[in-house]
Amino acid sequence: MPYLDRDGDVFVLYLGNEGQTDSENRFHPDWIDEFHDRLDQVEAAEGQAALVTVATGKFFSNGLDTDWLFANMDRMHWYLDRVHSMFSRLLTFGMPTVAALNGHAFGAGAMLATSQDFRVMRADRGYWCLPEVHLGMPFTVAMNALVTERLTNQVALDAMTTGRRYGAADALAAGIVDQQADADRVLADAVARAAALAGNRKPNLPVIKRALHARALAGLTTPTTPENLAFGS
Repeated sequence: MPYLDRDGDVFVLYLGNEGQTDSENRFHPDWIDEFHDRLDQVEAAEGQAALVTVATGKFFSNGLDTDWLFANMDRMHWYLDRVHSMFSRLLTFGMPTVAALNGHAFGAGAMLATSQDFRVMRADRGYWCLPEVHLGMPFTVAMNALVTERLTNQVALDAMTTGRRYGAADALAAGIVDQQADADRVLADAVARAAALAGNRKPNLPVIKRALHARALAGLTTPTTPENLAFGS
């Protein structure tokens, strides 16, 4: 489950279980609840602050908990809307946010990173990837809105229709991430970037973000229904 640490003005939200170094950090419903609880805890803190998300080991996040999903298909639409709720919350979070991509970010895990203000990616290994085209899975209205609003049209087309695996250099060139770093500097560089922005935590920041991301947020709040999520159609 996600857990918190703090480095000065920067809250560090780890996506995996404390003491477990190689979890895929998939989005089980209980995991999503815990993620929101940890964000509540961060928001309750007073004063200047920023947020970094990171994991340990091989993965940042592999996204959807497909084991849970395929065992609970009658709750699929509810589940996907819960996943979307994390993206919406991060887009409008009331302090600067930075994703430290320590490893692979696939599918909804890549989208979780893309929902944050900035991204620092490990240079030597790990991919940012939207593999849905290879898995025969559609993008929800919400996911489509997030990706197409946060990336340029051609990069979104490349990522969504080819399932391309972007390493750090290619992701930086495409504007998917903002910085690459050596393996032992990913978290430190993300924290440094976040710390430099911590003073921007003011009441107007979420107002600016809501206006900036208005079109993405409109898509993200669209409920998932059988009509707008048709597998294999």
